[in-house]
Amino acid sequence: MSLAVSVDVVGDECVIRGRLTEKEVIELWPQRHQLIAEQALSLNLSELEYSDSAGVAFLIELWHLRSAQQRPLTWVAPSPQLSKLLSLYDLESQFHSR
Repeated sequence: MSLAVSVDVVGDECVIRGRLTEKEVIELWPQRHQLIAEQALSLNLSELEYSDSAGVAFLIELWHLRSAQQRPLTWVAPSPQLSKLLSLYDLESQFHSR
């Protein structure tokens, strides 16, 4: 099955591209512990075209996994659509973003 999302490492950044919906989250969930490279300091969300609430929950889970290791991820350039969801859920202040 082809996913509408990709995760690539670029230096110390993980870039998430495409669409992150419930379908992608179900497929990616078993890989969540290995999905973000150890050297990654940030999640670049500028190329995330769309996310539903399951996608937001997945991003939060990735953040929590790294925070538990005392290495929280900075969220970089959340798209306008994702920023709107974070605002609706009153989450924008919960994550360090730039």
